[in-house]
Amino acid sequence: QVQVVESGGGLVQPGGSLRLSCAVSSSIFGFYTMAWYRQAAGKQRELVAIILSGGSTNYADSVKGRCTISRDNDKKSAYLQMNSLKPEDTAVYYCNVVIETIGSKRYEYWGQGTQVTVSS
Repeated sequence: QVQVVESGGGLVQPGGSLRLSCAVSSSIFGFYTMAWYRQAAGKQRELVAIILSGGSTNYADSVKGRCTISRDNDKKSAYLQMNSLKPEDTAVYYCNVVIETIGSKRYEYWGQGTQVTVSS
């Protein structure tokens, strides 16, 4: 069984910072792609940042220069450092994990989400 648990959300003032964490509990051996998505009220879920098993990263244009995604493979964890936060960053942030095995099986899991609210 695979569990994905996010933490680190909260209330922060505009211009502030938060660091989200995502911990994966899994015994599946394979290549882990980890990503952060967010969903604001009344809007569709969107990709914020993604980090491949080899460490390559990509970001949504709206967060480039303000957010950094990283990972710790030994801990099967990913992190999202968010700086210069804006009210429009307010959303529920979800960790997404895609596991691809040597045998080409693909598994995808989501965390339960963590609320980030940017407000004065």
